[in-house]
Amino acid sequence: MSGREKTGEQAVGQDAAAPQFEANGNVRVPAFTLPVSSLLSEEAAAFQRMRATTPAFDAAGENEADIAARREQINAYAAQGVARLRDNFAVEIVPSTIGGVEVLDVTPADGSHDPERVLINLHGGAFTVGWDGIALLEAIPIAALGRYRVVSVNYRMAPEHRHPAGVEDVAAVYAALLADYAPGRIGIYGGSAGGALTAQAAAWLPAHGLPQAGAVGIFGAGGVPFGTGESAYVAGYIDASFPPPPADGSTPMDITRGYFDGCDPRDPSAWPGYHLDVLATFPPTLIITGTRAMDLSPAIFTNSQLLKAGIRSTLIVGEGMGHCYHYGLHMPEGRDAVAAILSFFRENLSR
Repeated sequence: MSGREKTGEQAVGQDAAAPQFEANGNVRVPAFTLPVSSLLSEEAAAFQRMRATTPAFDAAGENEADIAARREQINAYAAQGVARLRDNFAVEIVPSTIGGVEVLDVTPADGSHDPERVLINLHGGAFTVGWDGIALLEAIPIAALGRYRVVSVNYRMAPEHRHPAGVEDVAAVYAALLADYAPGRIGIYGGSAGGALTAQAAAWLPAHGLPQAGAVGIFGAGGVPFGTGESAYVAGYIDASFPPPPADGSTPMDITRGYFDGCDPRDPSAWPGYHLDVLATFPPTLIITGTRAMDLSPAIFTNSQLLKAGIRSTLIVGEGMGHCYHYGLHMPEGRDAVAAILSFFRENLSR
């Protein structure tokens, strides 16, 4: 490329004014245009362009105060995706109760799932919503493509309940499954709030006398609170699913609707990413995030902390991807993420 030639990305970037570095360490960033990454697949680039005519999804729930209405809204939002998955993947979905907790038992319809291994799915939804629409989005492709039994847990959420209610429910289901499965052959995974809850479960189990699971997958989250680190500021403007922290430094909205009220912000049972001694008890861990995701900083930090604690941790960062992009099976990037999840559990649930 000659000195006068620029790619579209370079041309946009070079037209921007210079950032201002302030004495307190802040950076005042001028307005600029962020182009579609040249590294995206055609499908992902097309999806990004489609957002010009599609309202940003209100993942934080800013515009719906009533929790019952919000839960219906999220299930309606997920319904089309669930129907598409049901059309593409033959699965059996059986409502059940395990350890006194309501679950959905999802298996390949032909009954050919692995009899020695099971995955526990913890759905996303900001610790307030997501049952059962988001749960099915997360469970169906993993069960069908991986030939797994996936047990998706209807854990207690806010505003009716507070931490540690959710992780207590996960532990109850896990303890009951130990009657049929070796702990090294039980995996736990989840996206968004379910990813954070997966980290909490990995901390909770050994701390409460239960054997550690064989492997965990933390997707669209980390072992520290949402909104920590830099990515919440960036993603608020380039992804727009979640609002950025307030510019005036005031307290951000609580998207969990009080789920962590009364909890110490560094409580190891809630946020194990701050505690190397707790992380040292974790099993092999897979973390998935994206460069446009608000969870990028928590994911990177948690991966670094796990490695520092001596745990085998794998971090996948999807170029140009937003929050929980592994839901997007219409994109090669989403399909690759699911393939990586399945490969990770096949490799690590062998004890």
